[in-house]
Amino acid sequence: MTGTRLADQAYSGIVDLIASRQLGVGDRLPSEAQLAEMFGMSRSIIRESLVRLASDGITEARRGAGSFVKHRPSDRLIAYAPTSELSAILGTYEVRFVLESEAARLAAIRRSAVDLMAIEEALAKLREKLLSHEPAHVEDMELHRKIVLATANSAFLTAFEALFDEVDKVMRAGVEISRARPPEVIGAMMREHEAVVEAIRAQDFEGAALAMRWHLWEGRKRLMP
Repeated sequence: MTGTRLADQAYSGIVDLIASRQLGVGDRLPSEAQLAEMFGMSRSIIRESLVRLASDGITEARRGAGSFVKHRPSDRLIAYAPTSELSAILGTYEVRFVLESEAARLAAIRRSAVDLMAIEEALAKLREKLLSHEPAHVEDMELHRKIVLATANSAFLTAFEALFDEVDKVMRAGVEISRARPPEVIGAMMREHEAVVEAIRAQDFEGAALAMRWHLWEGRKRLMP
């Protein structure tokens, strides 16, 4: 069994521990040594999983004090992404920060009039769905896909589609979680997409990359309560 798989198991185990013990935000996790004993793993594996949990915004390390709960994964997120899959699903954000930010940058540089029309049509369909009570993950995915296509580089599409299953779960959960919150949350999601498209329309390549990265960053935050 590889270290990576063990770290995934430790990650899932710690998330389960947070949920089963009903640890609240700010509560301290057991020490690395306690977690290692609990899961029958080395402290290095536990440390790796804690670093990944912190990167995903679930825990935070405080020097000399240990690790603490920063956010508890939403029950709606767990419904779409069981704890055994959560590490892999949230891990796609690290890839998307690189892949989709660069795709947005290249789309702003290379997009044709036809590409822009397709992107704007996808944005309009997403707006319609987000402002209704209907599922919107298909339209969300399609907008991101149209931006990837506008790079005129098929390798971007290959890489994006390789993440489809994980991204689909994130998008399904993200819309449902956002709709359970005040209306301005959906409004913020829509404005983030509009900012990306506006930068592509204006051929502002740096602005497009930044807008996409901000949208993905905020999207990951919305998955937590």
